[in-house]
Amino acid sequence: MAGWKGTVDQAFTPEAFDRYCHTLQWTTWRPSFIVLHNTQIPSLASRPQGLTLDHIRGLAEFYRDTQGWRAGPHLFVDDRQIWVFTPLTVSGTHSPSWNKLALGVEMLGDYDTESFTEGRGLAVRRNAIAAIASLCGVLGIDPQTLRLHREDPLTTHACPGRQVKKLEIIQAVSDLLVQRHAGEHAVMAEAPASPSMAGPAVVG
Repeated sequence: MAGWKGTVDQAFTPEAFDRYCHTLQWTTWRPSFIVLHNTQIPSLASRPQGLTLDHIRGLAEFYRDTQGWRAGPHLFVDDRQIWVFTPLTVSGTHSPSWNKLALGVEMLGDYDTESFTEGRGLAVRRNAIAAIASLCGVLGIDPQTLRLHREDPLTTHACPGRQVKKLEIIQAVSDLLVQRHAGEHAVMAEAPASPSMAGPAVVG
């Protein structure tokens, strides 16, 4: 399709995803908030090994060729990794009212019927929280602005499922940001002082 924005098709651990985000520059588009989704179909049960590159490429074909969209969501998060789909530095297609304003984060699973608090669902939750914290940290987005897809007035989807509690996600993201920030301060405090800070070097 003409105008298709392309896909990144790379999977990251939470730590690697955070480093990746710090390499990006938002010069032509800058999101104001993040919208959280779930795939529902496929579910966790239908993807026992999580998402693969073939699955990601199949999603690109679906959005581009079947739906006729110019882009898809920005991230697909499963219980093992964080897939970057639509480039994070351009607007995506995921929530009709907010496509031009927000990053779209999809979580693998059906959280009307599959657990979001234990097993693989809990692992998805943790990876999604880590991804959202990274995006909030890099872009200076307030976690309190997080929205669920079902809050979009132009959608009829009960997404991301009734087990996903917005305030719990916001709190977890906020806690992780504080934890990471404290960790950065600890590393700085432990770093040896440079010669200019520690006084003249002794030569002898």
